Amino acid sequence: MAINVNTVYQTVLLILNKEQRGYMTPVEFNKIGAQVQLEIFETYFDSLNQQLRRPQADVDYSDKIMNLDEKISIFKTSGAAVYNAPSFSLPKESGVTQSSESISTIINQQAYTYTTLTSNQLSNGTVQVYFDGVLQPSTAFSITNNVLTLTSSPASVFTIFTVIDSNDFYRLGTVTYQAGALPIHELERVGRSDLYHLLGSNLTKPTTRDPIYIYENRQITVYPTSIVSGISVDYIRKPLAPIWNFILGSGGSYTYNSSTSVNFEIHDADQTELILKVLLYAGVVVKSMEIVQIADQQVQQENNNQQR
Repeated sequence: MAINVNTVYQTVLLILNKEQRGYMTPVEFNKIGAQVQLEIFETYFDSLNQQLRRPQADVDYSDKIMNLDEKISIFKTSGAAVYNAPSFSLPKESGVTQSSESISTIINQQAYTYTTLTSNQLSNGTVQVYFDGVLQPSTAFSITNNVLTLTSSPASVFTIFTVIDSNDFYRLGTVTYQAGALPIHELERVGRSDLYHLLGSNLTKPTTRDPIYIYENRQITVYPTSIVSGISVDYIRKPLAPIWNFILGSGGSYTYNSSTSVNFEIHDADQTELILKVLLYAGVVVKSMEIVQIADQQVQQENNNQQR
């Protein structure tokens, strides 16, 4: 389930060009599209919180809580937490992207353009760079778009190996523990002040049958500390940034390339709001207050209809 990125872009261009208001480039559209998708995605949780406090109509297709949960379910996922003493690191849904290439031209120009990694991959993850197997400090290089620039010129040819851990974690859900054939135990989340009280009494100390955890700085610290494996996490991931990619056609025109593009991940039901919000930002880009005002009014009306 996804909203076609080309459909959205062509619709936005059609509306802008119909009134001769200007043009939005693919780069502008990709950046604005990513921002708008994230805005809509974040409203799901506030809207769900509001609907939980209201009486609901138990009718097929009209249950707003169920409909919102359907939108959120696109981003529900789970994975094993990785133990890095003394805490567990959060799982990464998109896994690891790797690139290994032998560098020859970098000696003369001190800069290298990635061919197997995109600027989108590099900007949406934690990047580690190795030279001939040696991890480099962040001071040894800089990356802009998909160009790696060295701080100082290398003395010889080497192999660059780049690892990207995708940063797609958004919100933490249920944390569970399982060891061997034992049943799965759900961990209780506690604050640090509660933790001190629980650890201070033999009656309330956590055990492997009744473990607890604290969550700080995106790290899960489990008690008892003898637990170093078997921790799994249910969580909400962030939507992938949309990309309208292209190849250059005759006369320098942009031709849509579906194989290298990324569609919007939010629910199909939000296509109207998505287009309206992109148009709102487009009005700022092309400096048309009329488009801004009309799009803003339509967005407000759309939001009011959804909240009733």
